[in-house]
Amino acid sequence: MKNRKLVMIPGPTPGVESIHTQMGREVCSFKDPDFIEDFKGLLHDLKIFIRTQGECFVVAGTGTLAMEMAIANTSKVGDNILIISHGYFGDRFTELCERKKLYCDVLSCPWGETVPLEKIEAKLNEKNYAAVTVTHVDTSTGVAADIDGIGKLLKSYEDTLFIVDGVCATAGERTLMDEMNIDVLLTGSQKAFGVSPGLAIVWASSNALKRRKSLGTIPEYYADFENWLPIMNDPSKYFGTPPIHLIWALKESVQIIFEEGVDKRYDRHLKDARHIQNALENKGFTILADASHRAVTLTNVMYPDGIDDALFRTTLAEEGIVVAGGLGNYAGKLFRLGHMGNIDQHTISSVLAAIDRTLARIQSHI
Repeated sequence: MKNRKLVMIPGPTPGVESIHTQMGREVCSFKDPDFIEDFKGLLHDLKIFIRTQGECFVVAGTGTLAMEMAIANTSKVGDNILIISHGYFGDRFTELCERKKLYCDVLSCPWGETVPLEKIEAKLNEKNYAAVTVTHVDTSTGVAADIDGIGKLLKSYEDTLFIVDGVCATAGERTLMDEMNIDVLLTGSQKAFGVSPGLAIVWASSNALKRRKSLGTIPEYYADFENWLPIMNDPSKYFGTPPIHLIWALKESVQIIFEEGVDKRYDRHLKDARHIQNALENKGFTILADASHRAVTLTNVMYPDGIDDALFRTTLAEEGIVVAGGLGNYAGKLFRLGHMGNIDQHTISSVLAAIDRTLARIQSHI
């Protein structure tokens, strides 16, 4: 009998039965009054959850679409953008901006570290930037950026919007949008929300919406805030067909978050992450991210000498746990373990036990 596989990659994350149930409901019309009320309620709850007075957009798409929406609605050709990159997905912002003919300055650091606030401040004093972007948690490194510190810093630069990629962070890492001075926060449904892939979620502050207004007509159509605002304000209106089942599933996910308690959810992610990271270090692994800024949603785990990546991950899958490989220069040198969303202590214990069994099997052949 084969082991049931737990998919513990940085996303999609394991689901729970009540969310799966929403995905299996009978289809209804997107004009159905009950669905319209569900959609309205979801948008309202998402703004409460992230603690913002701004707008929320929920559209069919991926995290990459959400990134493009953030850039498209806040900048115009020739604008300066400061990109703070802690890894692969920070660098993706550069390509998005260059395609829009924006001038990009990139502040980066060795993988596993973060860009110091003083270095960001020095760069901000060199020229006027339309926006600063940062990836809250970069899955290539397992690093969590200091978005609170960056947000506080940007209060002195009123014309510079703060864009945060929360794809692998939001609903796991503590995120208080208005308090942290975030103008655009973006994520996807498949990470810490524990829903299937397919929804791009974007929150925009009043300053971000004013910036969009000031741009006039923009080249983008599907990604344009102005095309989606009427629907987000009144889901009975039509622009694009809403993914009904995903919206129901996300509504259930947010209800789960509220039942747990938002702050308690953040505390759980922190406690579970540090437990997992300590356990892995005790098994002889090292963690790529420096201890002072390790993410709580995933861990990038460096192999001890003598362990082959392909053999380890294949054996671990046979033991019932699927993890992801490293990216960039760390391909073959580490595995990426997701631990976000609605996982419980049984899941964590199963993962750590499977890693023990895998190490025992591998070492018996060394």
